[in-house]
Amino acid sequence: TLKHGYYACVSYMDAQVGRVLDELDRLGLRERTVIVLWGDHGWKLGEHGAWCKHSNVENDTHAPLLCSAPGQKAVGRHTPGLVEFVDIYPSLCELAGLPLPAHLEGSSFAPLLDAPERPWKKAAFSQYPRGSIMGYSMRTDRYRFTRWLNRDGSEAAHELYDHQNDPQENVNVAERPENKAVVGELTQQMQVGWQAVRAGLAK
Repeated sequence: TLKHGYYACVSYMDAQVGRVLDELDRLGLRERTVIVLWGDHGWKLGEHGAWCKHSNVENDTHAPLLCSAPGQKAVGRHTPGLVEFVDIYPSLCELAGLPLPAHLEGSSFAPLLDAPERPWKKAAFSQYPRGSIMGYSMRTDRYRFTRWLNRDGSEAAHELYDHQNDPQENVNVAERPENKAVVGELTQQMQVGWQAVRAGLAK
């Protein structure tokens, strides 16, 4: 019953978006309007033995993000590029021809609207607490890596999920000997943070 209600909600919202797009077409504004649709988080429907959000797993941190902009070349295409909510504001600025403040952490994904397959960010970041510890999670093209840190900064635990072999993130493989080097590389990449992954995103 809960899943039925959830899917009904999705279907209802899809219909409302269609009404908005139809009205933009009727008013002749579609060719002058940037449209961005996103959900603020994912949602578990029983996965990992849980419901709703409130965790660092893919179900909660992977959310819908659709963008339509006048003149974009790759209409209706999907991109494998990793993008984050902090990228929405700089993207709107670039698409509207507005200057970008220097303090932004995000990167405009406008280039992906023309070339969805181009090289892009190497990681996306999120965080969510569990009790008194904070979980910092990083998603790359293949892995989700999460570090659980105590308030003094020491590590309480870590998790590694290989989406190539386990897209539902059911098996934590962080402690397997063969993944020691991967854990080390991802730890270093996470500590360097978002500034490193946005480096080299040429227009």
